[in-house]
Amino acid sequence: MQRRDAERKESVKRRRVVTAGLGAWMLSGNASEAPGAAAEVLEPLDYGRSFLQGKWAENRVRFWVESRTRIIDGQGSGPVDYYQCASCKSENTFASKDLFHKDNYDFLPIFGPEDGVIFRRKAWLNSDYRQVRKASEMWEGQEYKLVRPKAARLLRTNREIREATHAGAPIVAQTEISDAETGLRAILEFPVKTMNIHDKRDMYQVDSGPVGFPDLRRRYRRRGESLSLAFVAFNSGGSADFVIEAPTPITENGREVSRVYHYSRLESRATVNRLYACE
Repeated sequence: MQRRDAERKESVKRRRVVTAGLGAWMLSGNASEAPGAAAEVLEPLDYGRSFLQGKWAENRVRFWVESRTRIIDGQGSGPVDYYQCASCKSENTFASKDLFHKDNYDFLPIFGPEDGVIFRRKAWLNSDYRQVRKASEMWEGQEYKLVRPKAARLLRTNREIREATHAGAPIVAQTEISDAETGLRAILEFPVKTMNIHDKRDMYQVDSGPVGFPDLRRRYRRRGESLSLAFVAFNSGGSADFVIEAPTPITENGREVSRVYHYSRLESRATVNRLYACE
Protein backbone atom coordinates (compact mmCIF):
# COMPACT_ATOMS: atom_id res chain seq x y z
CA MET A 1 0.00 0.00 0.00
CA GLN A 2 2.83 2.40 0.88
CA ARG A 3 4.53 1.66 -2.44
CA ARG A 4 1.30 2.29 -4.34
CA ASP A 5 0.75 5.59 -2.52
CA ALA A 6 4.33 6.66 -3.28
CA GLU A 7 3.88 5.83 -6.98
CA ARG A 8 0.63 7.77 -7.08
CA LYS A 9 2.23 10.84 -5.44
CA GLU A 10 5.16 10.71 -7.85
CA SER A 11 2.77 10.42 -10.81
CA VAL A 12 0.81 13.47 -9.63
CA LYS A 13 4.01 15.39 -9.04
CA ARG A 14 5.17 14.82 -12.62
CA ARG A 15 1.96 15.92 -14.29
CA ARG A 16 2.11 19.50 -15.50
CA VAL A 17 0.11 21.91 -17.56
CA VAL A 18 1.39 24.34 -20.15
CA THR A 19 0.21 27.91 -19.74
CA ALA A 20 -0.42 28.73 -23.39
CA GLY A 21 -0.18 32.48 -23.02
CA LEU A 22 3.20 32.32 -21.27
CA GLY A 23 4.66 29.16 -22.76
CA ALA A 24 5.71 28.12 -19.25
CA TRP A 25 5.22 25.05 -17.06
CA MET A 26 3.23 25.04 -13.84
CA LEU A 27 2.32 22.19 -11.49
CA SER A 28 -1.33 21.19 -11.62
CA GLY A 29 -1.83 17.85 -9.91
CA ASN A 30 -4.14 15.77 -12.09
CA ALA A 31 -6.58 18.55 -12.96
CA SER A 32 -5.68 18.28 -16.66
CA GLU A 33 -6.92 14.68 -16.69
CA ALA A 34 -10.46 15.36 -15.49
CA PRO A 35 -12.97 13.43 -17.65
CA GLY A 36 -14.90 15.69 -19.98
CA ALA A 37 -12.62 18.66 -19.41
CA ALA A 38 -13.19 21.51 -21.83
CA ALA A 39 -9.54 21.56 -22.88
CA GLU A 40 -7.11 18.69 -22.52
CA VAL A 41 -3.57 19.92 -22.06
CA LEU A 42 -0.81 17.35 -22.28
CA GLU A 43 2.82 17.76 -21.31
CA PRO A 44 4.93 16.58 -24.28
CA LEU A 45 7.30 13.65 -24.04
CA ASP A 46 10.98 13.72 -24.92
CA TYR A 47 10.73 11.33 -27.86
CA GLY A 48 14.49 10.88 -28.11
CA ARG A 49 14.64 9.29 -24.66
CA SER A 50 11.28 7.58 -24.01
CA PHE A 51 10.93 3.80 -24.05
CA LEU A 52 8.73 0.90 -22.98
CA GLN A 53 10.35 -2.28 -21.70
CA GLY A 54 8.84 -5.74 -21.29
CA LYS A 55 8.89 -7.66 -18.01
CA TRP A 56 9.28 -11.15 -19.50
CA ALA A 57 12.49 -12.74 -18.18
CA GLU A 58 13.12 -14.55 -21.48
CA ASN A 59 13.36 -11.24 -23.36
CA ARG A 60 13.17 -7.88 -21.61
CA VAL A 61 12.75 -6.19 -24.95
CA ARG A 62 12.89 -2.39 -25.04
CA PHE A 63 10.91 -0.39 -27.62
CA TRP A 64 11.43 3.24 -28.59
CA VAL A 65 8.23 5.31 -28.22
CA GLU A 66 7.32 7.07 -31.49
CA SER A 67 3.93 8.56 -30.62
CA ARG A 68 1.23 8.73 -27.96
CA THR A 69 -2.54 8.62 -28.44
CA ARG A 70 -4.69 9.86 -25.59
CA ILE A 71 -8.36 8.85 -25.88
CA ILE A 72 -10.78 10.95 -23.82
CA ASP A 73 -14.31 9.74 -23.09
CA GLY A 74 -16.51 12.10 -21.10
CA GLN A 75 -18.67 9.11 -20.14
CA GLY A 76 -15.71 7.01 -19.01
CA SER A 77 -13.38 7.00 -16.02
CA GLY A 78 -10.74 9.24 -17.58
CA PRO A 79 -8.18 9.51 -20.38
CA VAL A 80 -6.37 6.41 -21.62
CA ASP A 81 -2.92 6.61 -23.22
CA TYR A 82 -1.63 4.32 -25.95
CA TYR A 83 2.06 4.32 -26.91
CA GLN A 84 3.00 3.47 -30.49
CA CYS A 85 6.51 2.09 -30.69
CA ALA A 86 9.08 1.92 -33.46
CA SER A 87 8.86 -0.72 -36.15
CA CYS A 88 11.35 -3.58 -36.39
CA LYS A 89 11.65 -6.77 -38.46
CA SER A 90 10.63 -10.31 -37.56
CA GLU A 91 13.60 -12.09 -36.02
CA ASN A 92 14.84 -15.30 -34.47
CA THR A 93 15.70 -13.77 -31.13
CA PHE A 94 19.00 -14.88 -29.54
CA ALA A 95 19.66 -17.49 -32.28
CA SER A 96 23.24 -18.42 -33.14
CA LYS A 97 22.70 -17.57 -36.83
CA ASP A 98 20.01 -16.56 -39.36
CA LEU A 99 18.69 -13.83 -37.08
CA PHE A 100 15.97 -12.60 -39.48
CA HIS A 101 12.98 -14.70 -40.53
CA LYS A 102 13.18 -15.83 -44.14
CA ASP A 103 9.52 -14.89 -44.60
CA ASN A 104 10.15 -11.46 -43.11
CA TYR A 105 7.61 -8.82 -42.12
CA ASP A 106 7.38 -5.42 -40.42
CA PHE A 107 6.55 -5.66 -36.72
CA LEU A 108 5.06 -2.70 -34.83
CA PRO A 109 3.45 -2.68 -31.36
CA ILE A 110 1.13 -0.24 -29.58
CA PHE A 111 0.79 -0.54 -25.81
CA GLY A 112 -2.09 0.55 -23.58
CA PRO A 113 -2.85 0.01 -19.90
CA GLU A 114 -5.23 -2.91 -20.48
CA ASP A 115 -4.77 -3.90 -24.10
CA GLY A 116 -2.45 -3.30 -27.02
CA VAL A 117 -2.11 -3.93 -30.74
CA ILE A 118 0.55 -5.77 -32.72
CA PHE A 119 0.82 -5.04 -36.46
CA ARG A 120 2.56 -7.60 -38.69
CA ARG A 121 2.82 -6.28 -42.25
CA LYS A 122 3.89 -8.83 -44.83
CA ALA A 123 4.32 -8.42 -48.59
CA TRP A 124 0.71 -9.47 -49.13
CA LEU A 125 -2.65 -9.02 -47.38
CA ASN A 126 -1.91 -11.35 -44.47
CA SER A 127 -4.82 -12.31 -42.22
CA ASP A 128 -2.79 -11.85 -39.01
CA TYR A 129 -1.84 -8.26 -39.88
CA ARG A 130 -3.52 -6.78 -36.80
CA GLN A 131 -3.87 -8.46 -33.42
CA VAL A 132 -5.38 -6.93 -30.28
CA ARG A 133 -4.03 -8.50 -27.10
CA LYS A 134 -4.12 -7.97 -23.36
CA ALA A 135 -1.20 -5.81 -22.26
CA SER A 136 -0.25 -8.46 -19.69
CA GLU A 137 0.27 -10.94 -22.56
CA MET A 138 2.70 -8.64 -24.37
CA TRP A 139 6.06 -9.54 -22.80
CA GLU A 140 4.24 -10.02 -19.47
CA GLY A 141 3.44 -6.34 -19.18
CA GLN A 142 5.48 -3.20 -19.60
CA GLU A 143 7.63 -0.80 -17.65
CA TYR A 144 7.15 2.79 -18.79
CA LYS A 145 10.42 4.67 -19.13
CA LEU A 146 8.96 8.00 -20.20
CA VAL A 147 11.05 11.17 -20.09
CA ARG A 148 9.78 14.75 -20.16
CA PRO A 149 11.83 17.51 -21.77
CA LYS A 150 13.62 20.00 -19.54
CA ALA A 151 11.36 22.69 -20.98
CA ALA A 152 8.73 22.98 -23.68
CA ARG A 153 7.56 26.22 -25.26
CA LEU A 154 4.27 26.51 -27.09
CA LEU A 155 4.86 27.95 -30.57
CA ARG A 156 2.07 30.47 -31.09
CA THR A 157 2.79 31.88 -34.56
CA ASN A 158 4.09 30.68 -37.90
CA ARG A 159 7.15 32.84 -37.33
CA GLU A 160 7.91 31.11 -34.02
CA ILE A 161 7.48 27.75 -35.73
CA ARG A 162 9.88 28.72 -38.51
CA GLU A 163 12.45 30.11 -36.08
CA ALA A 164 12.36 27.00 -33.88
CA THR A 165 12.82 24.86 -36.98
CA HIS A 166 15.81 26.87 -38.18
CA ALA A 167 17.32 26.78 -34.67
CA GLY A 168 17.31 22.98 -34.76
CA ALA A 169 14.99 22.62 -31.76
CA PRO A 170 13.20 19.28 -31.29
CA ILE A 171 9.52 19.95 -32.05
CA VAL A 172 6.61 17.91 -30.73
CA ALA A 173 3.13 18.16 -32.25
CA GLN A 174 -0.27 17.53 -30.70
CA THR A 175 -3.30 17.09 -32.94
CA GLU A 176 -6.68 16.85 -31.26
CA ILE A 177 -9.62 15.21 -33.02
CA SER A 178 -13.20 14.59 -31.88
CA ASP A 179 -16.53 13.10 -32.87
CA ALA A 180 -19.65 15.11 -32.03
CA GLU A 181 -22.00 12.10 -32.05
CA THR A 182 -20.06 9.86 -29.68
CA GLY A 183 -18.48 12.64 -27.63
CA LEU A 184 -15.10 10.93 -27.91
CA ARG A 185 -11.91 12.95 -28.29
CA ALA A 186 -8.28 12.05 -28.82
CA ILE A 187 -4.93 13.81 -28.75
CA LEU A 188 -2.31 12.44 -31.11
CA GLU A 189 1.17 13.45 -29.96
CA PHE A 190 4.31 12.84 -31.99
CA PRO A 191 7.74 14.26 -32.75
CA VAL A 192 7.87 16.29 -35.95
CA LYS A 193 10.19 14.23 -38.14
CA THR A 194 9.66 16.27 -41.33
CA MET A 195 8.94 20.01 -41.29
CA ASN A 196 8.52 22.02 -44.50
CA ILE A 197 9.31 25.75 -44.29
CA HIS A 198 8.65 28.65 -46.71
CA ASP A 199 10.09 31.79 -45.10
CA LYS A 200 8.87 34.33 -47.67
CA ARG A 201 5.30 33.05 -47.45
CA ASP A 202 5.54 32.60 -43.66
CA MET A 203 4.38 29.01 -43.97
CA TYR A 204 5.17 25.64 -42.44
CA GLN A 205 3.89 22.12 -42.99
CA VAL A 206 4.22 19.13 -40.68
CA ASP A 207 4.48 15.66 -42.23
CA SER A 208 5.11 12.91 -39.68
CA GLY A 209 4.15 9.44 -38.55
CA PRO A 210 3.25 6.78 -37.99
CA VAL A 211 0.84 7.48 -35.15
CA GLY A 212 -1.93 5.47 -33.53
CA PHE A 213 -5.06 6.82 -35.23
CA PRO A 214 -8.31 6.03 -33.33
CA ASP A 215 -11.74 5.50 -34.82
CA LEU A 216 -13.94 7.75 -32.65
CA ARG A 217 -17.17 7.03 -34.50
CA ARG A 218 -18.19 4.35 -32.00
CA ARG A 219 -17.19 2.95 -28.63
CA TYR A 220 -15.23 -0.27 -28.91
CA ARG A 221 -15.34 -2.97 -26.25
CA ARG A 222 -11.54 -2.84 -26.20
CA ARG A 223 -10.16 0.58 -27.07
CA GLY A 224 -7.16 -0.93 -28.78
CA GLU A 225 -9.54 -2.24 -31.44
CA SER A 226 -10.13 1.34 -32.60
CA LEU A 227 -6.47 1.99 -33.49
CA SER A 228 -4.95 2.06 -36.97
CA LEU A 229 -1.64 3.42 -38.22
CA ALA A 230 -1.53 6.78 -39.98
CA PHE A 231 0.66 9.71 -41.03
CA VAL A 232 -0.37 13.30 -40.27
CA ALA A 233 0.11 16.53 -42.24
CA PHE A 234 -1.01 20.04 -41.32
CA ASN A 235 -0.02 23.66 -42.00
CA SER A 236 -2.50 25.53 -39.80
CA GLY A 237 -3.94 25.33 -36.32
CA GLY A 238 -7.43 24.15 -37.25
CA SER A 239 -7.25 21.22 -39.66
CA ALA A 240 -5.14 18.19 -40.54
CA ASP A 241 -4.96 15.53 -43.22
CA PHE A 242 -4.35 11.86 -42.48
CA VAL A 243 -3.26 8.99 -44.69
CA ILE A 244 -4.25 5.75 -42.97
CA GLU A 245 -2.92 2.24 -43.55
CA ALA A 246 -5.58 0.07 -45.14
CA PRO A 247 -6.01 -2.81 -47.60
CA THR A 248 -4.97 -1.37 -50.96
CA PRO A 249 -5.42 -2.91 -54.42
CA ILE A 250 -2.50 -3.38 -56.79
CA THR A 251 -3.57 -3.11 -60.42
CA GLU A 252 -1.94 -4.07 -63.68
CA ASN A 253 -3.43 -2.94 -66.98
CA GLY A 254 -6.55 -1.84 -65.14
CA ARG A 255 -7.02 -5.22 -63.42
CA GLU A 256 -6.56 -5.90 -59.72
CA VAL A 257 -3.84 -8.51 -59.30
CA SER A 258 -3.27 -8.33 -55.55
CA ARG A 259 -3.86 -6.40 -52.35
CA VAL A 260 -1.42 -5.18 -49.70
CA TYR A 261 -1.50 -3.04 -46.56
CA HIS A 262 -0.42 0.46 -47.53
CA TYR A 263 -0.96 4.06 -46.40
CA SER A 264 -3.72 4.88 -48.87
CA ARG A 265 -6.96 5.93 -47.12
CA LEU A 266 -7.18 9.73 -47.02
CA GLU A 267 -9.13 11.74 -44.44
CA SER A 268 -9.32 15.47 -43.75
CA ARG A 269 -10.42 16.58 -40.29
CA ALA A 270 -11.13 19.72 -38.34
CA THR A 271 -8.55 19.58 -35.55
CA VAL A 272 -6.78 21.58 -32.89
CA ASN A 273 -3.03 21.54 -33.62
CA ARG A 274 -0.27 22.58 -31.23
CA LEU A 275 3.49 22.65 -31.69
CA TYR A 276 6.07 22.75 -28.90
CA ALA A 277 9.78 23.52 -29.09
CA CYS A 278 11.53 21.30 -26.55
CA GLU A 279 14.85 21.28 -24.75
